Amino acid sequence: MFSRRVPDDRRPNRLAAVLADLRRRGVPLIDLTVSNPTRVGIYYPETLLAALADARALTYRPEPFGLREAREAVAEMYLRRGVRIAPDRIMLTASTSEAYSLLFKLLCDAGQSSVLTPVPSYPLFDHLTRLDAVTDRRYALAYHGAWEVECGDLDRAWTPDTRAVLAVSPNNPTGSALTARDADELVNRCAERRVALMLDEVFCDYPFAEAPLLDPPALERGDCLLFRLGGLSKTAGLPQLKLGWIAVSGPTRLVDEAADRLELICDTYLSVSMPVQVAAPALLAATSPIRDQIRDRVRHNYRALHRAVAESDAGVSVLAADGGWSAVLRVPAIASEEALALDLLTRDGVVAHPGFFFDFPHEAFLVVSLLPQPDTFARGVYLILERVHAA
Repeated sequence: MFSRRVPDDRRPNRLAAVLADLRRRGVPLIDLTVSNPTRVGIYYPETLLAALADARALTYRPEPFGLREAREAVAEMYLRRGVRIAPDRIMLTASTSEAYSLLFKLLCDAGQSSVLTPVPSYPLFDHLTRLDAVTDRRYALAYHGAWEVECGDLDRAWTPDTRAVLAVSPNNPTGSALTARDADELVNRCAERRVALMLDEVFCDYPFAEAPLLDPPALERGDCLLFRLGGLSKTAGLPQLKLGWIAVSGPTRLVDEAADRLELICDTYLSVSMPVQVAAPALLAATSPIRDQIRDRVRHNYRALHRAVAESDAGVSVLAADGGWSAVLRVPAIASEEALALDLLTRDGVVAHPGFFFDFPHEAFLVVSLLPQPDTFARGVYLILERVHAA
């Protein structure tokens, strides 16, 4: 009686089952997979959420794209990044995940359309596409001292039913930002083949270098229908406040048509709560210190990781990255990634993701979060290097 959009086999993998058992038994763990900034010692002022109690939220204003003042605040945020997008080309959503779902509804026919997604990447795309009855076809990100789109693989994945190409910049977990060359290749193909480009930029506020991550020029050419996705979860460090957005740009006729159709879709769901919409301008303004703390944390841990690996003779290397909250370690393929991750978990109490969770093309990789408190992070990295060295 149930649809095939939800998989029949929902059992946890072996690593998740062992981790759940250890947590049930209260075994102390060093979690190098944590992605929740509210649980890693980042300071949040007690008054930060006061804007959610604004009395204006007592009046319901069901606007399909969200409150004008909230969309203007998002537009100002883009302008600070050097990207000019009009508020009437911004649509509020309950989350970035919902934004993907709305765009799949806009662009794809259920069971008849496909989208292209990058690998390695976060496995959420598997579920999002399946839940909207969209076929997920993969294109590779290749690593040659830096990550880049494998254009031949992209073309092989492309089929007549392709409706969108998804890109994540910086990518999760590789931390790779779109290069000028990658953006040019993606925009050219999408414009020529009348396919939309969906760009997930949730981690763009967290570059590893001191300089901000600049927008590749091709994204501003205006000849490709482009949807940018973001949200409070990463931009404000507030995953508990469900607010995302879509910003659309490109050829005027296509943008107008997309906006008109999205208005009907958004009006059907009206999923964004009034309190978070009313509070959005204040939250985006007030969370600059939180972004600074998170940025300082990931940069500190990224540098510490490089130092620890350089001083070790375990044969581990850190793959080059541009930003985000994660780092990728290449480890000797003496044992499987799963065996190494299980050893770290059961013998050292360290939680790390094996590369196959993110569809790395071969072994052996570990993915670690850069969010933990520095002492905790340093201890976890030390134990990883010791375990690899002992293998």
